[in-house]
Amino acid sequence: MKKPQHLDTDALIADPQTKVVVCCGSGGVGKTTTAAALALRAAEKHGRRTVVLTIDPAKRLAQSLGLAELDNTPRRVEKVVDGSLDAMMLDMKRTFDEVVLSHTTREQAEEIFANPFYQAMSGTFAGTQEYMAMEKLAQLRAEDRWDLIVVDTPPSRSALDFLDAPARLARFLDGRMLRLLTSSSRGGHSMFSLMTSSMSFFTRAINKVIGGRMLSDIATFAASLDSTFGGFRTRAEATFRALQDQQTAFLVVAAPEPDAIREAVYFTRRLTEERMPLAGLVLNRSHSVPASGLSAQRALGAAEGLEADGSVSSTADVLRIHARLVSQVATETRIAARYTAACPDVPQARVPAFAADVHDLEDLRAVAEALINR
Repeated sequence: MKKPQHLDTDALIADPQTKVVVCCGSGGVGKTTTAAALALRAAEKHGRRTVVLTIDPAKRLAQSLGLAELDNTPRRVEKVVDGSLDAMMLDMKRTFDEVVLSHTTREQAEEIFANPFYQAMSGTFAGTQEYMAMEKLAQLRAEDRWDLIVVDTPPSRSALDFLDAPARLARFLDGRMLRLLTSSSRGGHSMFSLMTSSMSFFTRAINKVIGGRMLSDIATFAASLDSTFGGFRTRAEATFRALQDQQTAFLVVAAPEPDAIREAVYFTRRLTEERMPLAGLVLNRSHSVPASGLSAQRALGAAEGLEADGSVSSTADVLRIHARLVSQVATETRIAARYTAACPDVPQARVPAFAADVHDLEDLRAVAEALINR
């Protein structure tokens, strides 16, 4: 098997043609840390005005950047040296509200905000997070305040759901029931009034299952749907096309673990199918052996010999630790090779495992240095 091509992440984030970097991968592989470290280095070492957007609700990003909290508004990271870095966390409900406010009057917006169907949809409707991630990314791009936007996506395969957002939104907006509700509202008769005027078994069944009030809420919401969200599908599709542009770079983040590598292969293939510009794989938490010439078997044999001779036990302990590390590295190498076999043409960068979690800017700088020097 050929050795994978090296991924030069430093050149990637330094390139003025790179406007958006999207980090995706399964949960628990260091995706948030990778995004923050790249954003910090782009700001400090390359002088780029950078913002990092996390969609993962974890609090660790704010803590490592020295911020008390993150919200839907970009916050300046104060201790950045010779650069400009902002950070934010997606609030999908607030972003949804911003969409409404930007396309209606204040009075119309207040009416929509008070609608129970809107309240449920904006907070829990399937796919809302991905829709709003697309919208927020579009907003950040439109502001033109930053040279580089780094996006930290949700864990697991839902991280790529935003690729489906335009099509899923179109299906929702063009759904037969929703179009019926909208057209009936335009005609002066809500779907609710049409249905309740009938004493049919169907009407009674519908009212019994979901309630007349719910139908009324949906019909009222549908009446304002076109004016409020008519342009959202267009913007979502435009953002999708922007993600396919060469100014965007996708990084698949993984760890040398079976599930993470399997997910990384899935992400890679999906991005390739969607013709997204995949920059490469970042393999976090990789271990190495300082004394690579000493095998695990020889180290264990030497430890047993020392113990049999009654020698200092600490030396034997070190040898046993070395043997375990050699075995771990061998296992990680075999697991990582599965990705290389499945995706041989994808460049890779490896980040060593750190003794402790990342807690502050110094730790993030260390991660960035390790990332570019491997």
